[in-house]
Amino acid sequence: MAVKDEANRAPPRRLGSRLGSDLWPRVGAAVAMGLIALVIAWIGGFVFVAFWWATSVVVLGEWQRIVRCDRLIERVAIGALALALAAVFASNTWVLWAVAALAVGALAVGWLAGPASQIWAGAGALYAGALVVSLGLLRASPSYGLPAILWLFAVVWGTDVAAYFAGRLIGGPRLWPSVSPGKTWSGAVAGAFAGAAFGLLLSGWTNRIDLLFWLGLAASVVAELGDLFESALKRRFGVKDSSRLIPGHGGLMDRLDAFIAASAFGALFAAAHTEGSFIASGLFRW
Repeated sequence: MAVKDEANRAPPRRLGSRLGSDLWPRVGAAVAMGLIALVIAWIGGFVFVAFWWATSVVVLGEWQRIVRCDRLIERVAIGALALALAAVFASNTWVLWAVAALAVGALAVGWLAGPASQIWAGAGALYAGALVVSLGLLRASPSYGLPAILWLFAVVWGTDVAAYFAGRLIGGPRLWPSVSPGKTWSGAVAGAFAGAAFGLLLSGWTNRIDLLFWLGLAASVVAELGDLFESALKRRFGVKDSSRLIPGHGGLMDRLDAFIAASAFGALFAAAHTEGSFIASGLFRW
């Protein structure tokens, strides 16, 4: 009987199987994209604005494909123009003009989509615009622009990596099974605190490390909510990935959902806590 029970017992899961068969494609794609993003952030200026504008256009296109309504090419073209204007305005810290460009672009994209899908289509322009405008406003600061972008990278990447490995290795109760079955509470908690801790790597720009930790924790939670939001959107329209652009990750939306939410949060917080024309100082000087 003991021999039979031993034979029927399921073999223990190896570490590789718990981490997932897509681990190495994910790691390779993440490292490549991370290096590119770091170089672009260091260069700044027109190159930075152009890069994130192009990225936001891809995000816009993926969103428009997900909602599946008429005149896709026209919607993406009009949205891309609005994003370009918003990007230029944001890089010059013309906040109201940037917001106005996004609002007009969203209305135009929604109108092209037709009555049945105009809200969802228009929301895609605002979603993509949140990325390029928030990053443009933050990077525009000569003194704090680069640290602000690096802080966002540290928080979001730390959250993403810790949540992935903790969720796979620790497991436990699911965070929101009906929307994203693979995410666990253990991964969410580990990711949030890891993101805050990684954000402290940029603590040299502030004397209030304690506040920077709590700000990083809040940004990390917002990043995780952004991930869940994109999962809910795909579930709403019956889509598994936003596209197949990136090996192991799906589309740019699948990779940037957390970063878009965190960058918008960071820009709003910075704008509310700065007194000058450049908002990035609001992340480090209180």
